[in-house]
Amino acid sequence: MTVALMWEARAAEGRGEDLLAWVRRQGLEREPLRRETFRAPQDRVLVITWWDAEYDAKLPELPEPDSELVRRPVHRWRFESVGTETGS
Repeated sequence: MTVALMWEARAAEGRGEDLLAWVRRQGLEREPLRRETFRAPQDRVLVITWWDAEYDAKLPELPEPDSELVRRPVHRWRFESVGTETGS
């Protein structure tokens, strides 16, 4: 089964690049199948990691950044894959 962990944070005012750099420096206890980092307006940063694991498996996650980097606590979600599709 493939499990995706999503980690999303909104940077404190004017700290978007700092939060992005902080996320990129964070390692995990082990390597996921894939890790991708995104950014969006309002200084949001999203990291998705994909794992070959059961839905409730204990998996390494990114930590909370220091409070001066973010406007609010990090949002975290866990999803299981229900298949892949290719474009036509």
